[in-house]
Amino acid sequence: MAREFKMPDVGEGLTEAEILKWYVQPGDTVTDGQVVCEVETAKAAVELPIPYDGVVRELIFPEGTTVDVGQAIISVDVAGEEPAAPAPAAAEPVAAEEPEEAPTGRQPVLVGYGVAESSTKRRARKGDTAAPAANGTAAQVVVEQRPLAKPPVRKLAKDLGVDLATVIPSNPDGIITREDVHAAVELAAPAAAPEVPAQAPAPVPAAPASAAPVSYDTVRETRIPVKGVRKATAAAMVGSAFTAPHVTEFVTVDVTRTMKLVEELKGDKDMQGLRVNPLLLIAKALLVAIKRNPAVNASWDEAAQEIVQKHYVNLGIAAATPRGLIVPNIKDAHAMALPELAASLGELVATARDGKTSPAAMQGGTVTITNVGVFGVDTGTPILNPGESAILAVGAIKLQPWVHKGKVKPRQVTTLALSFDHRLVDGELGSKVLADVAAILEQPKRLITWG
Repeated sequence: MAREFKMPDVGEGLTEAEILKWYVQPGDTVTDGQVVCEVETAKAAVELPIPYDGVVRELIFPEGTTVDVGQAIISVDVAGEEPAAPAPAAAEPVAAEEPEEAPTGRQPVLVGYGVAESSTKRRARKGDTAAPAANGTAAQVVVEQRPLAKPPVRKLAKDLGVDLATVIPSNPDGIITREDVHAAVELAAPAAAPEVPAQAPAPVPAAPASAAPVSYDTVRETRIPVKGVRKATAAAMVGSAFTAPHVTEFVTVDVTRTMKLVEELKGDKDMQGLRVNPLLLIAKALLVAIKRNPAVNASWDEAAQEIVQKHYVNLGIAAATPRGLIVPNIKDAHAMALPELAASLGELVATARDGKTSPAAMQGGTVTITNVGVFGVDTGTPILNPGESAILAVGAIKLQPWVHKGKVKPRQVTTLALSFDHRLVDGELGSKVLADVAAILEQPKRLITWG
């Protein structure tokens, strides 16, 4: 018997995911727990395991397709179960295979998962049969090829009155884009006849096979769809920038002693095999500063009109990945000793680079560090992550002339920038936090006396 595996909600409240890669093909044998595909949500790339044994019958959607949560994505003939007997022509085979289907048309889903409200219909599968139509040509319904397009593009075409079957895709993969739809509208415009009744629309001439979108130069411009992690990041940054009143303060500090401590720790037996770098000590300095100024570790609850004070620190570390900027966080970083913090930081960075960061690792952050210094940048004015009240930007550490003990000497110097939500962090509190971080990095022995 064929069973369908539906797109689960791999995060909290996500409604769709894009299929990045299939690891199986029709005819392959799969086992319970085997990863069959990789999908990208608005938060991360996630591998999906299948929950039963069997043989793959069909991959319902190709790679690159965005699928709603709750939609079937793969059909599997379950091992050890006989296929259902063919039903009479007038019967509905779906009812025999899926008795749990509700009469309202709502798709059943795995327990614990939600379904995005959508009018999207499951496309016909190769092995499906259909009830006879009034004219007795039901077989034609099954073999029709559905144009490839993502849900937003389908909605655009519907709003503009464009039949996707008449649109010529410009991409080699055959997927219709927004530009293709707009191009179809422009091509059809000269043929439109306003006086013709809706019951008898004028025929639209077919577009030439070589037609390409005329809205932009395909030779000198490349358009990249905004989706997945990048789309979620953009929405979050816009929401944060226009919700929380940002204030940014700066301080330039001599970190020569911190750099010497980094070299000493690399040879410490307790730190062997761990990633030891300036970011580790900067993270520890921020944790100590938060301990001394706990009011900065909070969030603003607009609905309840309350400030939520956090008695824990989930320390976010901004990481640049091929799919865009993500901010996984180290849970309960405030309770970690330096070796444990180093191990967690190393694991976080390695997982992010491999593109394996889970959605859970990017939820619940309370404060963030972004290290722009790795790109040779002196500093910046970082935007808060939604739900957080502070973010620390670390600039490049450079050898500069500096007055030290009354004399100008070459010293290792960097600039720190702290952005904070001015609704709950005033100038005094923000200044104290930034000054404490700078003081610790200038004299790292304060990690012992203050921590």
